[in-house]
Amino acid sequence: MKLEAQSPRTVEIPVRSDFPIAEKLAYLNNAYWHPLSSGVIAAVQAYLQRKATGTSHTDYTPTGSRVKAEFARLINAQPSAISFVPSTTVGENLVAAGLDLPQTKGNVVTDRLHYETSTYLYRSLQAQGVDVRFVKPRDGRIEMSDLEKAVDRNTKLIAISLVSYLNGFQHDLKKVCDLAHSHGAHVYADLVQAAGAVPIDVRAADVDFCACGSHKWLMGDMGLGFLYVREDLLDRVIRRTQFGSRQIGNYENHVFPFDITADGAATWKPVGGAAGHFEVGTISQSTVAALNFSLPWIQRLGVENIQTHTQSLTARLQKELPPLGYQSVTPLETRSPIVSFVVEHPAVVAARLEKANVDVKIDQHLMRISPSIYNDHTEIDRLLNALA
Repeated sequence: MKLEAQSPRTVEIPVRSDFPIAEKLAYLNNAYWHPLSSGVIAAVQAYLQRKATGTSHTDYTPTGSRVKAEFARLINAQPSAISFVPSTTVGENLVAAGLDLPQTKGNVVTDRLHYETSTYLYRSLQAQGVDVRFVKPRDGRIEMSDLEKAVDRNTKLIAISLVSYLNGFQHDLKKVCDLAHSHGAHVYADLVQAAGAVPIDVRAADVDFCACGSHKWLMGDMGLGFLYVREDLLDRVIRRTQFGSRQIGNYENHVFPFDITADGAATWKPVGGAAGHFEVGTISQSTVAALNFSLPWIQRLGVENIQTHTQSLTARLQKELPPLGYQSVTPLETRSPIVSFVVEHPAVVAARLEKANVDVKIDQHLMRISPSIYNDHTEIDRLLNALA
């Protein structure tokens, strides 16, 4: 059966033509990786051209500083609280190592909707003797009452995904932080499925640590992300565990003629803030170039506008897929751009969608659909028709 196109339509924000993938297929898998816009492609190509024809005197530091400041503005943080990291997972590992969790003799609370490699991290710590408590979801949610039962005065860290990659469930970050702080614990939040897709205010939430990569809703690329650390926690609660060139400046050797000192020791100036604790080596400058375009673009468009647009698409899916036999596992009140449904025959569904030129994520019996700002209702029509 063929479904009729739905009306009235929400007004489309005029960005569809900015994304070349929109001409190729109905790509509704943005939570996997977000396609590059024409503007990002041009920015990266300009960087590559400079790299191909430039000299060693080219300085990319100002661009990196602008990118860090733009991300800080996006989550309402000070730029000095932001460190570049290679990925979300690296950021979370730096937090876990910096807290020295195996030696704290306390417990860690996380949940079953947290990211898969995070589960691996905390299971590995559990094998080292750390008391790790995994809160189970109910009806696609992590209930605050269940989280409260797992937290006690010995809890050192609550680790969550602000938005779950599995079904889009979103924690109330302020409530989680209030719970943790009332017990003397700290909070780490994975922002990779949230930053750029839903409004975030780290200072209002009073969150301690956050990390995210840039290849999803920040519309950048793999290989570079951000770690936020509350600056009052540096060295007092969390310490550096890795050391590298990006943590120091003005490095000078004193072993050669005209610059010899008695002991030949090198000198340097420490870099302050989160960068001086957690940045180690070289970073992906092509991704810096991408983010130098995408982050201001997202700011101009407005995260609230992006969220409103994607909600108009996910709301239809929540309404129209269950009558077709696809049970939703995403809470109806969820405001993230991720919705997931149970599929009885994954291979059959995957074949139908491939034939219709629709791209979503199907993993085992879970179908995850994640529209972005350039997607529209005609693509939702195409997906629904393929599944009807």
